[in-house]
Amino acid sequence: MSPLDLLDVDSSLSAEERQIRAVVRQLVDDQVRPYVAGWYEEGRVPARELAREFGKLGLLGMHLTGYGCAGSSAVAYGLACLELEAGDSGIRSLVSVQGALAMYAIWRYGSAEQKQRWLPTMAAGEAIGCFALTEPDHGSDPASMATRARRDGDDWVLHGTKMWITNATIADVAVIWARTDEGIRGFVVPTRTSGVTVREIRRKMSLRASVTGEISLDDVRLPASARLPEAVGLKAPLGCLTEARHGIVWGALGAARDCLETALEYAGNRTQFGRPLAGFQLTQAKLADMAVEWSKGYLLALQLGRLADADRLRPDQVSVGKLNNVREALAIARQCRTILGANGVSGAYPVLRHANNLESVLTYEGTSEIHQLVIGQRLTGVSAFA
Repeated sequence: MSPLDLLDVDSSLSAEERQIRAVVRQLVDDQVRPYVAGWYEEGRVPARELAREFGKLGLLGMHLTGYGCAGSSAVAYGLACLELEAGDSGIRSLVSVQGALAMYAIWRYGSAEQKQRWLPTMAAGEAIGCFALTEPDHGSDPASMATRARRDGDDWVLHGTKMWITNATIADVAVIWARTDEGIRGFVVPTRTSGVTVREIRRKMSLRASVTGEISLDDVRLPASARLPEAVGLKAPLGCLTEARHGIVWGALGAARDCLETALEYAGNRTQFGRPLAGFQLTQAKLADMAVEWSKGYLLALQLGRLADADRLRPDQVSVGKLNNVREALAIARQCRTILGANGVSGAYPVLRHANNLESVLTYEGTSEIHQLVIGQRLTGVSAFA
């Protein structure tokens, strides 16, 4: 049993859930850990190759059913996200955006033809998807999006710009959200369509082992069949975000666990003043506090996973998990850095890489402030968004 499992939470997992976790952990140990520090430093990642490997294990859209998807439980999906992010937040983002955003949008809101065309190849990792909601001037307020879709005969014509889109430059298909005369609608857009231009965002200080881009839409003409027929209003993309945020609740724990395990090993081996760092009261106090917070986050994630599997999970409950677990994971990463001292800023150790990544996770798919307001509205019955 891991020393971090202070409350024996693992005993609450089924044998199948533990087996899935072990398989993903081995995959990360073999194909991510040996290389991810270099990917991060160089600002690149072999995303297509990784996607194909993930597809072979059924990790892409693993919580969806049919079309080559594994149909796993929400808890199993969460455990997979935890192990992936223990490797790197960018690796988990690749899987989350593919499965819980792009694939989920098509699976939940798409036509039979859209599902048949895209989902099997996306589940196999042969086709990559992205989810384009955020804009240069509209992040936390997607209702104010400027991207427009207008009818022209039987076609739709899209114009606008999407920003900070994970997988954009390697995507074969983009789920684009746009304002129409009838409200917000979603469109399935092959990225080679005329008028689509994708530019990679470089010089990032966070999520460097992840592909991020800007998508420009210059009068992109699409057939009527490109629209997601069941996606009506802003609730459709927000529903996709709720799906993806559940994976983040678990994933952030993976980054925190990797930091804690690194700090525990370092404190046990590093000698100062004639004794290991682990023998000092202040070090033990730091480790104890972090382990307690990690355990609480794990219990929270497991409860949300069980609610999801019972089809009882509410968006505000996901906000509780995203707010708490990412915030605490970032605090753990920063504290672990102090235990490693100057070595904590070295790329030879993963701690500051995780901390830098978590700075992005803290704000994407809903900033902490947005989730506080979601929870506040649940508590008071009063919306503070306007």
